[in-house]
Amino acid sequence: MRSITTLDLQYAHRFYGFQGEAQYLHGHTGVLTIEVEDSIEPGVNMVFPCNEIQKTAWEVLKNFDHALILREDDPLLPAVLSVYEKQGIKDGTPQNKMKGPAFRTDLAVAYPECRLVVTKETMTVEGMIKIVYDLLKDKLNIAKITFTSGVNAASAEFSPKNKIDRCPLCGVALDENGVCPKCGYRK
Repeated sequence: MRSITTLDLQYAHRFYGFQGEAQYLHGHTGVLTIEVEDSIEPGVNMVFPCNEIQKTAWEVLKNFDHALILREDDPLLPAVLSVYEKQGIKDGTPQNKMKGPAFRTDLAVAYPECRLVVTKETMTVEGMIKIVYDLLKDKLNIAKITFTSGVNAASAEFSPKNKIDRCPLCGVALDENGVCPKCGYRK
């Protein structure tokens, strides 16, 4: 069975080297749907609490919200960083509170202080799915990810293979010591 949750992401990007309208810098509201698959935890009668899926995903994905996403070879990237430097916001400001932990993967690098994500490939809906799966595959038993941005949408299915110990009282993943971070249950 599956538990399903959605997250909204506001972001700006462009398709560097593309010959259509998307070559211009533009913004989107993206809707990310994550489906987590596992057995139903008997004590709570659910696969995984949807609010906990959101919390786990949002911790990393908030780096994409209200962010500029550029491909690493886009000539706009050094120009944007230069403007941010002159403006004094490249290393963040006290008002920038929506930042998640910085990350570096083979597909993307997040610079939360300046609301920037730099990608290896053009940031398409398909590209976002690859990045999200890469970031969350060890934290959730992801069965399917769908990303819709404007009129564009893509989805990909995955074979969940993680064995995640969950709390029988509230359904969340137990930490490495077998303790529930939500209710304190100990395995």
